[in-house]
Amino acid sequence: LILDEATSALDTATEVRIQSALNRLAQGRTTLVIAHRLSTIRNADEIVVIGEHGIEEQGTHAELMERGGVYKELYDAQFRAQEAV
Repeated sequence: LILDEATSALDTATEVRIQSALNRLAQGRTTLVIAHRLSTIRNADEIVVIGEHGIEEQGTHAELMERGGVYKELYDAQFRAQEAV
């Protein structure tokens, strides 16, 4: 299953319902999710951050947040922007 920004144009309530359904569909399957909205991948088994020069970081959400690298910077910036709206 490959998802490319599957929920990028949705309102929050619809996104939550679709994300729940996608989580059920992904069980037992390899799923590649291309995401700019980081809430889409928070529960992924493995997150790979790809930058201009290839793989920047990889790990779980918790590992990447603890590491304090580019993923954490992007995640924090995205949620600060959402809170400002």
